[in-house]
Amino acid sequence: MIPCLLFMDITNEQWHLASPIIAGAVPAKQVTGMPRVDDRSILNGILWICRTVAPWKDLPDKYPSYQTCHRRFQDWVDKGVWENILVRLAMDLKKRGKIDLAECFIDGSFAAAKKGAAELAKLSGERVPRSWRLQTAMVFLSPFPHMEQAPMKLTSLRKHYQKAL
Repeated sequence: MIPCLLFMDITNEQWHLASPIIAGAVPAKQVTGMPRVDDRSILNGILWICRTVAPWKDLPDKYPSYQTCHRRFQDWVDKGVWENILVRLAMDLKKRGKIDLAECFIDGSFAAAKKGAAELAKLSGERVPRSWRLQTAMVFLSPFPHMEQAPMKLTSLRKHYQKAL
């Protein structure tokens, strides 16, 4: 049984922050194909994947198909929409005093466990430390307000953070 925490969707307030960013990236008119799946349900599916770190194919039936969610996620990443959504959510967390982006860093250290692991020093995609985007999404959607954000490095958010000061 999957805990109900894993099915927590974004709130209306969070959606009001993210929806203008998504709307700005949506094509004016879809000419052919199936009707466009609701962006909010897609965002909830993507955030479920981010929270659980599960493979796309394990996306529950509650959300749109994993292919649709993955395709939209790739599109949003390519267009910079995903980063803008997470920056907007992070700025909201900052305003509410839930996160301080100036004190963030990522610890990418690990210890090899196998003999002769020097050849295996490069991490596979599954073992890469979680990004600030994923950490932000997890904190923003956490029902535990006391949950602390993992310290991360402030590089790509610097210009956004400076504007917010």
